[in-house]
Amino acid sequence: MGDKVFYVTTPIYYPSDKLHIGHALTTTMADTLARYKRMRGYDVFFLTGSDEHGQKIQRKAREVGLEPLEYVDRIVATFRELWRRLDISYNDFIRTTEERHKKVVQDLFRRIYEKGDIYKAEYEGWYCTPCETFWTERQLQDGKCPDCGRPVELLREESYFFRMSKYADRLLKYIEEHPEFIQPPSRRNEMINFIKGGLEDLCVSRTTFDWGIPVPIDPKHVIYVWFDALTNYISALGFGTENDELFHKYWPAAVHLVGKDIVRFHTVIWPTILMAAGIELPRQVFGHGWLLVDGGKMSKSKGNVVDPMVLIDRYGSDAIRYFLLREMPYGADGYYSEEALVNRLNSDLANDYGNLLSRTVSMIEKFCGGLIPAPAGEEPLDRELKELAARLPDEVDEALERFEFARALTAIWQLINRANKYIEETAPWALARDPEKRPRLQTVLYNLAEALRQATVMCSPFMPGLPARVWEQLGMQDAFHAQTWDSLKEWGGVPAGSRVKRGAPLFPRVEWKAEEEGEIAVRKEERIPGPGQEAPPDGATAEPEISLEEFSRLRLRVAQVVKAERVPQTDKLLKLEVDLGGETRTVVAGIARYYQPQDLIGKKVVLVANLKPAKLRGIWSQGMVLAAVEGENLSLITPERDIPPGAQVR
Repeated sequence: MGDKVFYVTTPIYYPSDKLHIGHALTTTMADTLARYKRMRGYDVFFLTGSDEHGQKIQRKAREVGLEPLEYVDRIVATFRELWRRLDISYNDFIRTTEERHKKVVQDLFRRIYEKGDIYKAEYEGWYCTPCETFWTERQLQDGKCPDCGRPVELLREESYFFRMSKYADRLLKYIEEHPEFIQPPSRRNEMINFIKGGLEDLCVSRTTFDWGIPVPIDPKHVIYVWFDALTNYISALGFGTENDELFHKYWPAAVHLVGKDIVRFHTVIWPTILMAAGIELPRQVFGHGWLLVDGGKMSKSKGNVVDPMVLIDRYGSDAIRYFLLREMPYGADGYYSEEALVNRLNSDLANDYGNLLSRTVSMIEKFCGGLIPAPAGEEPLDRELKELAARLPDEVDEALERFEFARALTAIWQLINRANKYIEETAPWALARDPEKRPRLQTVLYNLAEALRQATVMCSPFMPGLPARVWEQLGMQDAFHAQTWDSLKEWGGVPAGSRVKRGAPLFPRVEWKAEEEGEIAVRKEERIPGPGQEAPPDGATAEPEISLEEFSRLRLRVAQVVKAERVPQTDKLLKLEVDLGGETRTVVAGIARYYQPQDLIGKKVVLVANLKPAKLRGIWSQGMVLAAVEGENLSLITPERDIPPGAQVR
């Protein structure tokens, strides 16, 4: 196995229904790793697919009056369309109903049987059809499946069994000697405890239904769906066939990305099958947390799934990918709400990234005739920006090697936020008024363009639709050498003299409204100056005008903070209780980065008192506190003199 080979897989998804946003999370993670490794010069193979056999599928098809294959064909078509819309760059899509897969599964079964590690016996026990999982009496929780909590069936049938218990000690030793095999460490510890609790032999065939791959030595049996499904990771590579070049190239360089609920199948059942067959174990299994919604884990049976197709239509693929990767804590569960998605889109993508590009291009057009100037000299602020950019690629690399996608994006945003602050510190609009400061102006504008270039290169694996739109505005469509990961080694990849072209906003802001009939999001386009109109001096967008009558509709009142606390699982929100002169209200404010809760007690602020209430992270916010914002600085608006709560501001 060469050092520059990388094989990444998702689980093969079960086509009992369309996929939800939780499936999109795993696949987006895998795609980001695949794209990143390709940028680093790796020979990458990225596999996804569909797991199409089992009793559950047979029952679902019967319910709608279709043959199983006809039923899954329709669902699998929606899988492929979702991955196309989400810009997933897989190399192969394996279906377990394909002949290439069936042959490998049967050969693997026969190989283990001939070794003496598969035997026939009678099975009596509990079976969860939705999970396609067998359980012993002691493993049930309140008589139900311990994984999904649904009812189980008592089965008694002739079955073939795999001697999984035989490999328990060997597997335990392997896990302890290869701490990187199961990640994160919390999952590894869970699996070690599970194995130490004792492994039983695994039922690997069924006779009560026939929608599956026949057992090669006994055709009245079909192979248990997990034995079938797990084999996809090597059947797609042609293991044991005449065309096994891919297997020899990429195995065992495999990284399996899975949800935490199927870690046990991938780190206990799959490795013991491979051991019995004499095949090396994959390099790594990473079990990420669940994406939770109101009501807990997202699942088709609960009816609380979120359709990613709808979200892509509404916000675009890049915004969805960014949210999924940015919101998932390392190894832990993440929380999904459309409101949180909109907040992340507006804050990080529209305000931070999109505004940086918009302002930079606008200023280059206004002050330099639309041509990116050559830098002239260097000052301490420039060195600070360059030094930050120089260390970030290694931080991103380290984070991705550990599957810490949110940490990688947080690192990239350091550069974006620093560049926005750099604008305020250098004030290009002021430099432009003094002809003697022209060289300094050129340096500042060049550095902004270069910071954007470096941030965009680093964002490429995460948001693959983004770079082309940035390069077009920076006039870098043909500067391919400056779009590679290697180009990050040096500052100065933007070709001076490139003609910028201001375009539509990268990420238009979205206005979130909580309505009685449900929460809705409305896109708001950025206003771009037309011919003959000047952009404001700082390159920001023009402010829309309102009438005095419109302004008079606002009810601004002095409010005194009586209680303040952080909103759990957010890094920006504080929950405030404010006194409006005999009336107490709850307000959620995005000021946690600037104020400690204890520092706000007793403070008087200005509140928009007639703002329609909105629900933020499950809390009804009854108003908005006003603040002044400049770059990364924020200051609450407070009355100059002592004035009682409830007083009007006009």
